[in-house]
Amino acid sequence: MSSTVREVTVEELAAARERGVRVLDVRPPQEYAQGHVPGAVNVPLEELLAAPASAGPDGVHVVCQSGRRSLEAARALERSGVTAVSVAGGTSAWIESGREVEGAKQ
Repeated sequence: MSSTVREVTVEELAAARERGVRVLDVRPPQEYAQGHVPGAVNVPLEELLAAPASAGPDGVHVVCQSGRRSLEAARALERSGVTAVSVAGGTSAWIESGREVEGAKQ
C-alpha cells in the first residue's frame, strides 16, 4: 500500500460533510474545544495511533489545526485498511474560509 495520502481542500471537506462523511479531529481535547469543524468527532492522534478508528463506506476525513497531524493520522488509518484523506490547512483553513465552527468561544 502506498504511503501517499490524498489531501483535500476545505471546500471538498464541506461537500463531503453534506454527503455525511465521517470527520475526525485528531487534536488534543483542549484544542478541539477551542473550535472545530461542525460534527467532527474528537479522537486525539495518540489514541487513534493506538487503536485506529472505523469509517463509513465513504471513508473518513481527518483534520487537525494545520494539516500535519492529520496527514500522520490518515497514513495510520490507511495502513490499517481504512480509507482516509487529510484536510489540507486543517481547522485553520476551515476558519479562514469563513465557515462555521462549533465550540469556539465567541
